[in-house]
Amino acid sequence: MSSEEDARWLDWVTKQFEIIAGDDKEISLDEFKTALKVKESFFAERFFALFDSDGSCSISLDELLEALDLLIHGSEADKLRFLFQVYDVDGQHTHTHTHMLVNPCGWLGLFLDTALTPALLTGSGSIDPDELRIVLKSCLRESAISLPEEKLDDLTLALFESADKDNSGAITFEELKAELEAFPEVMENLTISAANWLKPPDMEQKKRQTPRYLTRVYWQNNSRKLLFLCLYACVSLLLFISAILQHSQHGAWYMVAKGCGQCLNFNCTFVMVLMLRRCLTWLRATWVVRVLPLDQNILLHQIVGYAILGFTLVHTTAHIFNFVQMSETSEYSLWEYVFTTRPGIGWVQGTASVTGVVLQVLICLMVVCSMTFVRRSGHFEVFYWSHLSYIWVWALLMVHCANFWKWFVVPGLAFLLEKIVGIAVSRMGGLYIVEVNLLPSKVTHLVIKRPQFFHFKPGDYVYINIPVIAKYEWHPFTISSAPEKSDTLWLHIRSMGQWTNRLYEYFREPQTQNVSPKRLATSLRNHRHALRAQGSATFGENHRFCNIKCYVDGPYGTPTRQIFTSEHAVLIGAGIGITPFASILQSIIYRCRKQNCPNCNYSWCENIKDSDMKLRKVDFIWINRDQKSFEWFVSLLTKLEMDQADEEPEGRFLEMHMYMTSALSKNDMKAIGLQMALDLLAKKEKRDSITGLRTRTQPGRPEWGKVFQKVSEEKKGKVHVFYCGAPALAKVIKAQCENFGFNFYKENF
Repeated sequence: MSSEEDARWLDWVTKQFEIIAGDDKEISLDEFKTALKVKESFFAERFFALFDSDGSCSISLDELLEALDLLIHGSEADKLRFLFQVYDVDGQHTHTHTHMLVNPCGWLGLFLDTALTPALLTGSGSIDPDELRIVLKSCLRESAISLPEEKLDDLTLALFESADKDNSGAITFEELKAELEAFPEVMENLTISAANWLKPPDMEQKKRQTPRYLTRVYWQNNSRKLLFLCLYACVSLLLFISAILQHSQHGAWYMVAKGCGQCLNFNCTFVMVLMLRRCLTWLRATWVVRVLPLDQNILLHQIVGYAILGFTLVHTTAHIFNFVQMSETSEYSLWEYVFTTRPGIGWVQGTASVTGVVLQVLICLMVVCSMTFVRRSGHFEVFYWSHLSYIWVWALLMVHCANFWKWFVVPGLAFLLEKIVGIAVSRMGGLYIVEVNLLPSKVTHLVIKRPQFFHFKPGDYVYINIPVIAKYEWHPFTISSAPEKSDTLWLHIRSMGQWTNRLYEYFREPQTQNVSPKRLATSLRNHRHALRAQGSATFGENHRFCNIKCYVDGPYGTPTRQIFTSEHAVLIGAGIGITPFASILQSIIYRCRKQNCPNCNYSWCENIKDSDMKLRKVDFIWINRDQKSFEWFVSLLTKLEMDQADEEPEGRFLEMHMYMTSALSKNDMKAIGLQMALDLLAKKEKRDSITGLRTRTQPGRPEWGKVFQKVSEEKKGKVHVFYCGAPALAKVIKAQCENFGFNFYKENF
């Protein structure tokens, strides 16, 4: 930092210190923990001792500034010695190794992520296995990683045996330094300049960048959507102008009302066209998908919905102002014009005003109840039932406007035909839930007997109705099994709302199981062996067979239908967002058959080349918050690893990348020892200690710039990124895709 920046930085640190320290101008251990939003912590107490250079059990401003000065200008050796002092726990505070929840936004939390020259923290000068075990156990608690005691012992021994070069039974500073130098990334994180971590928020230098909506890359990647929106805007504008010209002999307010009314005729039917799921699914298999933004029909549906709300508000307001003018020269009052049929306005017994008021209320209700905060807050049913008001909206529009039926008749017949076909298909054949697995984080895995007529593509979704849960409710979920599995259909449903919670609770209680012995006898004979072989889940108290009637409407296509037509696919799933990719990855297993040479036992993967399979490389990235969530599909991922050849001429066809966000990242100094131990044990056992996979689980969140840079350098063809998960992360990934020129597709239904 420059001298000016350094002065500003020290001023900011001083102010933060005064806020925390209070009147006594000293920070106690409890205040230190409070600033970090923690109760107890092994690392908090040990780091506190480093700040407390005079051993007074409190930190003064001078002590803090002196330590920070050493931290910024400290050498690599100083930082390594600091880490050694932390691990040498047989001095002060050896009794403390409890759990700490670090507040990542707390300014003192930044101090703990870097190193500084040691002060009064005494130790024996060497690290024995018991000391190392204490530190690693604390690291596991910090990272919310749960491992059995035996695995903790294995981690400790793996790191200790690697570092104890002279087999003396203790690790010296020089031995720890030599061990760290064998891990370049660890050394890089340990020696990062503290100045980059300790800047106050207002000192962050934000580069002036061109807004992404004005960049050439954005327009290239969103050309179909933008062209479609321009065409839509032009159509609406032309309709508005034509209606105004047609009624130019009337007043201005009347002209505006008629212009908005004509736009509403178009939009109230077009919003329905965008939700003709069967037609859109059929169009995805044609050349039209290359011209129209079919993959963004939900976004366009929302845009048209907001347009309807806007046109409705202007239409109603214009009519009210027109009624005000009319009431001044007629026998009817404004109240009568708006809320009664006495003035006789409208083609059906003067009901235009009354139906208009009801329509305004219904449309506002539908828009508000479809907001993200309603759908994502566990009240999906509010959105579901309020959206069914579209039936009343269309009926009232028929009465309200004399010409609406002309706009509605063709799309309405298509919509009605889709509904009839959907009801007929969903009721054909007997669909039964034959098996249920209750997975961690309240995820319900349903295994449904698949009917013969049911055909779908990887990543498709269905609407499911389970009468014992809710007789009239239909909810959409992605199919998580592969199309090549002809006997069953898989759904993984996470409990996030009223219906999904009722589903989970229903199957969690044993007395609710409705078992048919005859059907179960057939089900067990036909499916038990196959399901065990496919590793759907562990048989136990959370895994049971059942016989519950259900109805399925679908399948419906999604953007992931283009997965096999792309050359280099990057699949990114966040949490339960893995479900569409579970289907895709299983389909890859079937399409990439493993072959073995009968003479030399050499094995390789033979890709089935057909018109639907153009993939040259697949990168699968799964981001989970906690360790338990990896159990949802760990058996599937294990099978994927087993079926992939270890060595392939052009590199591995499928690469998996696992990230656990609750784990301390590699640039957190507290995690250095744990990450080294996990790396060493994974190399020794050829599997990850967290998931059991051969793929090493990475701590923290992906650095998307580095991830996509690596993908770009592989040069396996045009890159298509498919994402399913939280909308906030989708924005980050989409922005990075635009920077690299990758095509981005988001699962949305």
